[in-house]
Amino acid sequence: MTEPLSRDDVAHVAKLARLRLTEDELVRYTEQLGKILVHAQDLSSLDLHGVAPTAHPFGLVNVVRNDEVRASLDPAPVLAQAPDVEDGRFAVPRIVGEAP
Repeated sequence: MTEPLSRDDVAHVAKLARLRLTEDELVRYTEQLGKILVHAQDLSSLDLHGVAPTAHPFGLVNVVRNDEVRASLDPAPVLAQAPDVEDGRFAVPRIVGEAP
């Protein structure tokens, strides 16, 4: 970055994004965005020749258990503990505005 990020730059971007920022927010975001841009410049100066692009720094492994059929709960004792049951299912209040 050849020149530091200015308050007017941040105000202009906020206007384009239709964000209403207070003066305190403009000062704070100018400082924070300036640090982010300096860091991005530091990263862009790295020599990455020969480094393969990656989407994630670690190899991803599926950690989900195998899908195996097994016995589940008997619905009768579970439904017996419910406050309200209808047609063998839990009954819940209707969502406001939703047609029956």
